[in-house]
Amino acid sequence: MKSIVLKGHNDGYEISLKDSAAFTDILQELKQLFAELSVKQTFNQQKAVSFEITTGKRLLQPEQRKKIETLVSAYPQFSIYKFSAEVILTTQAQGMLLKRSLHLEDSIIRNGQVKELTGDILFIGAVHQGGMLRTTGSIFLLGNCEGILQAGYPNNSAAVIVGDFHQAQQIRISDAVAIIAQEKQQITAETAAYVNDLHVLDYTQREQVKQIRPKLFARMGGL
Repeated sequence: MKSIVLKGHNDGYEISLKDSAAFTDILQELKQLFAELSVKQTFNQQKAVSFEITTGKRLLQPEQRKKIETLVSAYPQFSIYKFSAEVILTTQAQGMLLKRSLHLEDSIIRNGQVKELTGDILFIGAVHQGGMLRTTGSIFLLGNCEGILQAGYPNNSAAVIVGDFHQAQQIRISDAVAIIAQEKQQITAETAAYVNDLHVLDYTQREQVKQIRPKLFARMGGL
């Protein structure tokens, strides 16, 4: 039984590795396959060809990927443009879940402290003046903030800040910054901050967030 299968598609070529096969058998068959393809391509004078390597429910170890890449690199006319699998590492799955979930946070962040979090945060604690709450996702503020709120760190401009942040020193979303004391916008518990199409920090009412960021509601199942 073959350990690899070569498939041709409209957008390129795919080599499927049987997830139940021994890696030594896979490597041996890949050597044979590329040797045969090299002869055929030279004879037909074809252009360079790229392959996607799919591994099903197998996750290749870094050294295994390196062996395949080294094998293919012996043929300048061939290259690998992607490795793909139907599964991911547990740590990757946990990280994805963390980013996609709403987390409750009740910290007290004092002057000079920076609290760094991952994902969307429902904050019921307190940020003192000179303190900073920073997260990769959005911030939904039910607590008190006299310091700095930073959502979408470092470059997630789709994040929002919702809540009564009128006492905050600054709010930041991605690399957009607003000094609240200088803002003319009336900020209440119904205010939401976001980065608009001009990449400028802007404000709207809380009920408008669903229209501005529909993907946020799709991810969290509503607020």
